[in-house]
Amino acid sequence: MPIDAAEAAEAFRHADLLYDAAAVEAAVDRMAVALTRDVGDADPILMCVMNGGLNLTAMLMPRLAFPLRLDYLHASRYRGRTFGTELQWRKYHELPLAGQTVVVVDDILDEGYTLDAIVRHCREQSAQRVLTAVLVEKRRQREVALRPDYLGIEVPDRYVFGYGMDYKGYWRNAAGIYAAAEQ
Repeated sequence: MPIDAAEAAEAFRHADLLYDAAAVEAAVDRMAVALTRDVGDADPILMCVMNGGLNLTAMLMPRLAFPLRLDYLHASRYRGRTFGTELQWRKYHELPLAGQTVVVVDDILDEGYTLDAIVRHCREQSAQRVLTAVLVEKRRQREVALRPDYLGIEVPDRYVFGYGMDYKGYWRNAAGIYAAAEQ
């Protein structure tokens, strides 16, 4: 259900700040150290999952002082809503993945269906190694048995936004991780 900017501003006013910018930056620093250790000599492809993974990808790249390639794909279940539906592939990557180390970078691991489908797709493209880097993981039960290889922070099972995650199409730019007011 689309909303307008006034409704988005109202939602922000009532949201709870879970992590401020300093906490998010520290989490990204930790992720970058681990990625450098694990894939710094592997000539990896960072695979940004649009749109949510854009912010984390942009934050990670200058912290990764090794050669890498960048590609993106766009698969979504939310499309401006606060709940997921069927997965829609909007764009596939352009680089060939056969024999490559691929690090899939996304904003959040919620139910896991989107990230699981992307990982399976990369494996079907004969990637040698597929790893996942996720800024936020919700603490919740999942039907999909998937854990991120690199995780920034955990949040409660609430609708969260900021640092790439949106609230009904807004607030991907919020400088913090916020939980929408419970209704």
